[in-house]
Amino acid sequence: MSDPYGRVSGMTEPEDPKAALHRYLRGLREDLIWKLDGLSERDARLPRTASGNNFLGLLKHCLNAEAGYFGSTFGREFPTPEELVPSEAVDADPQSDWYAREDESKDGLIDLYRRVGAFADQTIEALPLDAPGRVPWWQPGRQDVTLHQVIVHVCVDLARHAGHADIMREQHDAAIGLRRDNTNIPGGYDWPAYVSKLSALADRFA
Repeated sequence: MSDPYGRVSGMTEPEDPKAALHRYLRGLREDLIWKLDGLSERDARLPRTASGNNFLGLLKHCLNAEAGYFGSTFGREFPTPEELVPSEAVDADPQSDWYAREDESKDGLIDLYRRVGAFADQTIEALPLDAPGRVPWWQPGRQDVTLHQVIVHVCVDLARHAGHADIMREQHDAAIGLRRDNTNIPGGYDWPAYVSKLSALADRFA
């Protein structure tokens, strides 16, 4: 039996810590991309919450985060920085990396994320976990980091936003599931009955 991100349980040899972290990071990227499957340009852009959360905004934010954390933090620059959101744009509008502009498309941003992912993977593969880095946009006194810390930080960030995408997609068309190749959802479950059960339970506390 395997875990949701591909590790086979019960193996006698422990997995290399960096390989395990990297595997989960790659899985989280694919989770975010999968949640856009079948969405039109409008549906991918449409605000889903009172604060404007939308599918493409989540994707765009995450790709820009990875480009920075696995780029300038370790002295590297993404080959086409003009495709990313510059810091001055964020200074002018702190939400500038949370939505797709009119000249950006769903397919284009997915392609960009895959290229950013390959760029981030190069950093991870080239450095040991204790490699030092510096996050210039963090508060003074907290900017010095290691690759280990950065991978964990980015995984936590991506996992949170993948959870946002899970809920937004379920609200949009009732599509649910953890991953494309492992939904982790019981088949044939009577969801309306389950919701009614939980609603009746909650009503007892009215």
